Parts: sequence; structure tokens; C-alpha cells
Amino acid sequence: MLMGDSSGWPALFALVWAVEISFVRSNIFMDEARSRLLVKEKRIRFGSEVLMNGQEKKANRNLMAIKKREIMEAMETHKFPPSMHFFKAKHLIEDSRVFHVIKKMPKGAALHLHEFGMASMEWLVKNVTYRPHCYFCITPEGILQFRFAQSAPQNLKARECSNWVLLEDHRKKLKDTVEFDKSLLRAFTMVTKNPEKIYPNEDALRTKFQNIFLSISGLVRHAPVFKDYIFQGLKEFHADNVFFLEIRTMLWPVYELNGEIHDQLWVVRAYQEVADKFKRTHPEFMGFRLIFSDYRTKSLALIAHSVRTAIKLREVFPDIIAGFDLVGREDTGYSLYYYKEALMIPVTHGVQLPYFFHAGETDWYGTSIDRNLIDAVILNATRIGHGFALTKHPVVKAYTQNKDIPLEVCPISNQVMKLVSDMRNHPAAALMAYGHPMVISSDDPAVFGAKGLSYDFYEAFMGIGGKRADLRTLKKLVTNSIKYSSVSKTQKDLFMKVWKLKWNQFIDYLARRPR
Repeated sequence: MLMGDSSGWPALFALVWAVEISFVRSNIFMDEARSRLLVKEKRIRFGSEVLMNGQEKKANRNLMAIKKREIMEAMETHKFPPSMHFFKAKHLIEDSRVFHVIKKMPKGAALHLHEFGMASMEWLVKNVTYRPHCYFCITPEGILQFRFAQSAPQNLKARECSNWVLLEDHRKKLKDTVEFDKSLLRAFTMVTKNPEKIYPNEDALRTKFQNIFLSISGLVRHAPVFKDYIFQGLKEFHADNVFFLEIRTMLWPVYELNGEIHDQLWVVRAYQEVADKFKRTHPEFMGFRLIFSDYRTKSLALIAHSVRTAIKLREVFPDIIAGFDLVGREDTGYSLYYYKEALMIPVTHGVQLPYFFHAGETDWYGTSIDRNLIDAVILNATRIGHGFALTKHPVVKAYTQNKDIPLEVCPISNQVMKLVSDMRNHPAAALMAYGHPMVISSDDPAVFGAKGLSYDFYEAFMGIGGKRADLRTLKKLVTNSIKYSSVSKTQKDLFMKVWKLKWNQFIDYLARRPR
């Protein structure tokens, strides 16, 4: 499949350029040759084919004037937010005029999100941990655990907490509840003033990342909180002008105060209930779909079971379940190739199950991790999550571009997880220069101290896209999020119609905005 015509065109394209450059050197002045090459690069750049009307051109002039000024200031002060760690750059980003424009921009859809990294951790601390019947404890490993119960939970496993305390009683004994709440927030996010020191390597990062979800699990999986949490996540993304979400979910069991456990069907119905409730007060919201996921550390038999579960869930909830993915740390988990028998179950049985694989989320080259990219396209992945190593695989890169398979690029996540320190060096910069299909998403924004999509769009526009990225770049990223969503063509057409109304309002605002 990979050895068709598409695999040879990059080499042919390069050869044509080489011949032309050789001809230019011998017959045309250098300035003309330079201009020709710049024009060629401009024509293939991401978003170059987007046409702008008169009002959009005016808006673009205003936007680029603001962007140019901020870049010039950064050159003078040597403080360019995309070149800095997000934890240190966040306050600078929030002061940026470009960022305020991006916040107002209707951003379409967020297609790469994880369920318990959506809603802000401040909300969890200030709202959920103040609810009645909330107990907490600390495991022997120092990990906070929470549980809603009528009385103190009883643990039978030696490694679990032995002493559960009612959070309400604990707060009454404290002199400074503000500081205690800050300590909870530190436990729930990766944010720190010294990320390089606190997270010296990927193992430290991944340990903290895992501990966060171990801590908040008992909070967000309580049935009333679960529904409120999803609603809060929708609220925050909608406030950031995002109108559709695709959420990776494990469909964890959800529990009631009396200990009753709800199954996966209940959880999917709860998602749908929340979406319907949200739409009643936000009619322009287009909803969300779920990508059922499982950990890539599990056995082949268990993943085969999950694939069959995904097939059944799509049969029961065809409008909600979009497909399947494998999640978790790639370099310590099994490869897609390892799971090939399980992942071939749908095609073997003639069943359609779209795949949205995390693949190539690594800076290594020539390993089973980046080779997941190869297997992702062989398995007909609809989109590729992260795909950080794609530029090192030219045949796969050419194939995904020819077949219009987009990357879900999550800039801040890639930086926080130590794949790249300076956004200007992100591999997506080269892919943008080449016009490769992609969307921008935010992965687990709450864990990184962010909200919605605007921070990631800022990093993509100012850092990854370079100085030349303009309104067309942003428009292409937004329309791509609709184009590459998993909904039907009819729904996409409706989504695009709703979005265009918002876009035109945004353009009118930006065209009138002083530079």
C-alpha cells in the first residue's frame, strides 16, 4: 500500500527543483532566482490556497501588524513566549494582543482531548472538594486519594490508605485553608515555577502525570461529579469559542454515594445526557463524540476484548462512539504491531471501526515507538495523534499527505512532556512549510494549567507557523478541525454553516480593531 505512486513524488519534486536551480544559476540573476524559490515555497505553505475576501484582507493586515510588533518586541527583550517553557511563558501569553485576538476567534473543534484533563483543576478544588461526603487519604507512596461515601471507606489492600479523613472536618481544623487548597492544586497539575529542576527527565514527568490522574480519579468518577465535570469541560471550551469536541475515554466505572457501580453503557448515556443539557442553553454547540480507548500496556487478549467492545459500543451508540485508540506512554507500552491480531479484528469480520491512533509521540528515531507511524497508516488510521516523529519517515509523510491523513498536533503537551523546548523547532513547523494536513488540539489542558484551545493556537501561530503564518493559516487550522472531525458530511455542512456566521462576526471585529 505504501509503495504506490505517492511514495516517489517527493524525490521527483526535489529533482525538478534541483534542475531549475541549476538553470537559474547559469542564466538568471540571483535576485530573480531567489524570488522564484520564495514564491514556490509560499505556494505550498500551509493555508496558502485559502482565499480571503476584502474584509478578511483588512482583518489580516490588522492581525499581522499586531503580530509583527510582538515579534519585534520579543527580539529586543529576548522574551519570546513560544521559545520558553509554557509554565514560564503563560503570563506573557495572556498579556499578548495576538492571544486576545485568538481567544475571540471561533476555533471549530478540538479533536484530541482526554476526558479527565478537560475541565480546570481550580474548579475541582474550589467546587468538588468542598462537596459533602468527600473523604481523602494519602497512600504509602504519597499519592492523594479521594472518595465520596456515607462513612469512611474501608480498604482491604495493604498498599491503599489506612486512614480516610472527611475533608470537611480536616478543613475546619486548618488555620489556612487557602494554602491547603493551593497544595491540592499543585497535586492536580504539573505546573511549577522550575519545570526543568522538578522534572529532570521524562520518567519524572510521566510519574507526576500518572499520579495526577490517580489522585483525581475518585473525585471525577463519582456519578454527580462526573456529569458536572463533563458539563464544566464543555462550558470552558465553549467559552473559548470551541463548538465540538472529540474525547478519548476509557469509560471508567462510575460510582454512587452508596457504592453502586455503573457500567460503560451508563457512562456513554451520561455523556449524551450532559451534551443534551448543554445544548439547551448553548444551541450553537455542535456536541461531541467519544473515542473509546485502552492502555497500550495491556495484554493482546485484553486489547482484543476492548476492540470488540468498541465495535459493540458503535453498534449501540453510532452517533456518539467515533472509534478506537490506544493510549498511554508509547515507549514503555506495546507497539501497534504487537497488537496487530487484535487491531485486525474489525477488517477480518467486515466491520468498520475507525482508528485514531496515538503514534510517533517520541523524539527517538528507528525504534518501535516511531514505527507506530508506519503501522498506523497500514491500519488505515483516520487521524494520527501527535505524530511527532513523522518528519523522520519521508515515505509515511508523503503517504499521509497524499491520502489526506491529518496529524493532531498538541504543541503545549509536546513541550511539557519534553519532546521540544522551543516551538520554533517543533517538527510541525516543517510540516506546515510543506502544507501537510493537521489540526491543533490541547490534549490535557487542565493538567498543564491551560484552558480550551487558545493557548495551543497561540503557540502554533506565533511559534510553529513562523513569522509568515497569517489569517489564512488560522482559518485553515479551524476549517480542518471541521473537515477532519468524525461526524457525517451532513453534520459537517451544518457545522461549517454555524461556524461561518461566527467567523464573519470575528472578521468584522478584527477588521475594525486598531493595530
